[in-house]
Amino acid sequence: MTVAKEKTKKSVQGKAKKPIGNPTVVLREEFDDWAILFNPDTADAVGTNPVGVAVWKLMDGRRTVNEIVAEIKDQFAEVPDAAAKDVLAFIKDLSQRGFVGYELKG
Repeated sequence: MTVAKEKTKKSVQGKAKKPIGNPTVVLREEFDDWAILFNPDTADAVGTNPVGVAVWKLMDGRRTVNEIVAEIKDQFAEVPDAAAKDVLAFIKDLSQRGFVGYELKG
């Protein structure tokens, strides 16, 4: 499987894209379901809340952003309508930092 870092704003906004976590990134779950994502290639780290952890675990290259949002709405109580926008922003940030890409077809 080849993972490509997403570079264009238009492509990241495409909710039909299927994000996949960089396989070299380490997820270290801490207390209260918070976690740290560590990218050993860049030595970059991101702290994330329980929703971010759930999003990370759902980014397997098989689900679209919309499907990930639907899963989040099923897993957590009282998810606001802005959740789709927030999840998309989270994935975009991770993509720009090399934590997330999209599977290349071919």
